[in-house]
This record gives sequence, structure tokens and C-alpha cells, in this order.
Amino acid sequence: MEELVRVPSEVRERFAVRFGAGVAGWCDELPSLVRELAGQWGLEVAAAGGGGTSRVFRCVRGGEVVWLKLTPEPPIAREEAEALRCWAAVPSVVALLAADLPAGALLLADVRPGTTLRRLGWNLPEVAALLRDLRTPAGPGADPVLRPGADSVLRPLADRVAFLLDLAERRGRPVPAAQRAAALELASGGPVGLVHGDLHPSNVLAGPDGRPVAIDPRPCWGDPDFDAVDWVLEGAADLAGLERRIAALAALVPGLSPDRLLAWCRALSALTANPLPA
Repeated sequence: MEELVRVPSEVRERFAVRFGAGVAGWCDELPSLVRELAGQWGLEVAAAGGGGTSRVFRCVRGGEVVWLKLTPEPPIAREEAEALRCWAAVPSVVALLAADLPAGALLLADVRPGTTLRRLGWNLPEVAALLRDLRTPAGPGADPVLRPGADSVLRPLADRVAFLLDLAERRGRPVPAAQRAAALELASGGPVGLVHGDLHPSNVLAGPDGRPVAIDPRPCWGDPDFDAVDWVLEGAADLAGLERRIAALAALVPGLSPDRLLAWCRALSALTANPLPA
């Protein structure tokens, strides 16, 4: 297990860009933290991976696959845990099994077959079903919109958007001033609901019976239309095509505003892999 839990040099470099040089100490201590949590939760570590803000370990517990996710910033884990608990009755979101929030650790259920929609492919009706699920908690008598509680640790969408714009600048992708202003204006107004915050085809897995299952939220409170941007921009060859995709998705997702979604696409196109068509 020792080799699996050690943080590779390329991951350390990526974390240093995201969290600063101080993250080196966390990387040094991570193997002992993983061993401690493995003992606490009865885990056998089988493989390691992760994204830009966490290390993720595929583990086995009682013959079942589970995922141990750790981040250098415990508030990130706290925010994700709150969102996953809000979505606990929604089968289109990965299940949270346990958490050690001071340690920045989450234990997550496995999703099978687990292929990302980036690799598998997808269509707008599938995405619409996912967006509907994210907007409305399941269960009789549930509030039709997920709203922030008085004790919520989640920040407003404007904070998330400002962070993304600043991160793009740090990574050498300048954002025009007009787009920055438009994005922050959109993020500061409009409807308020629970936003996934990082919903794209690489963060959605194929689940049981083909149901898309969202993972890795960077949640916040704000306009849920934010979560639809990547899905309508991808595959749109020109502005007319984009508008058709937006209209088609809006017809399938109650409450989604075509005008606001188009405005989000314009404002965020500098951050996406597919620039806004002309």
C-alpha cells in the first residue's frame, strides 16, 4: 500500500499551482492519513488517482468497492459533503457513505459501470434528466427547489465564478473584462438553487440501468442554469446551432431559461474547451 498512497511528483506540482507551496506538507503526511482512515473505516487500498483538488483511492470494504477522497483544504470536503447530503435521495448523484471533515476526507459509494459520459457519449434527453434530478430533491413532500439553509457552508455562485475566472488567469488564459463583468453579473442575480458547479461529461458516470450519475461537485448556491453550459456548448457548430440546443434542453428542463443560459454561454466561453460559436 505504501507506494499507492505516496503522492507522485506531477501531482505535487499540480497541487502547488492550485493550493500554493504549503501543500507539500500535506502531501508528505497523506500516506499516514490514508493508513489511519483505512483502519478507521475498514478499507483495503487498491488503486490511486485524483483530479485537481483531491487524491482519490479505490478501496475494498467488505467485498465492495468504495472510494476514499481526500483534499488538502477541509472546507472543500465540507462543501461537497453538504451537497451530497442534500442530494441523498437523488439516485443521479453519487452517495456519501461517511466523512471525516476535519481531515478533509469523504468515503463515497462506487458507481457501476462507471464509464464517464466523456468516453461513452451522451444525448440532450439524458442530460435533461440529470439536470431535472439535480434541481429537485426526490421524496414525497420535498421542497420543489433545493434552497440554502441557515447553517449552510456553501458559498454563493458569484464566489465560484470569480474563482474560476481568477484560476484561468493564473493558468495563462486571459478572460476579457467584458466577459468577466457579464459572468459576475449573472452569478449575482437570478434564481437560487443548489448548483453542482463543475458539471461536465467527465464528472458524470454511467450508472445502473444507464442512469447518469454526477460526481465531484464544487457546490454553491445560485442559478442552476450554470450547470447546463458545457452540455449545450459541446457539439454546437455555430450560434444558430447553439440556440437550437438551448431551446431543446429548455423544453425538457422546467425552469431553465433559454435567455439566461445563452448569456451564461457567452460569459463563460473563455473558460470552456469549446469556445462560443460565431
